[in-house]
Amino acid sequence: MVADDRVLEAMAAVPRDEFVPPELRARAWDNEALPIGRGQTISQPLVVAHMCALLDVHPGDKVLDVGTGSGYHAAVLAALGGKVWSIERDPELSALAADNLRRAGIAGIELVVGDGTLGYPPAAPYDAINVAAAVQDEIPPALTEQLAPGGRLVLPVGEQLVFISRDPDGRLREPRAHGAVRFVPLVPDRRRS
Repeated sequence: MVADDRVLEAMAAVPRDEFVPPELRARAWDNEALPIGRGQTISQPLVVAHMCALLDVHPGDKVLDVGTGSGYHAAVLAALGGKVWSIERDPELSALAADNLRRAGIAGIELVVGDGTLGYPPAAPYDAINVAAAVQDEIPPALTEQLAPGGRLVLPVGEQLVFISRDPDGRLREPRAHGAVRFVPLVPDRRRS
């Protein structure tokens, strides 16, 4: 259960049905992950809400969204007032997200094709970093390095949702687990190595 009214209002403002394939639109708000093509999924609404609540995005925050997928999570982060950079390694999914965002009337998101394990240094540091794909053991160092003082990072590690923050003095705090989740794996973009 997510009790953050700002997150619930942001999710209500984003037409989730525009971010799933046409044949699944009737199931867009079912609380389950749905396939979006290219072997990827759109996360279930409750998980998106939980991650957004942990990130505590406010107007003007710089936000990195790793794993654009359909663009839905980025759209909710933008609805919370974030200036969002969303990175996706699959150019076809990034193009699909651009179409979805345009159809949904969502602006304020810069889509980038690239390796999400490297973050997006040109816009760093970020107040919030959302990762919508699971790492197995090690959190990519580039992501914690691109976190601003006072910043928050949420990502799945194995099958646990993990929250990491950087204190105002710049020190990383110990990761904290926030429940079991299941995500597609975060895969480096080997084409750019």
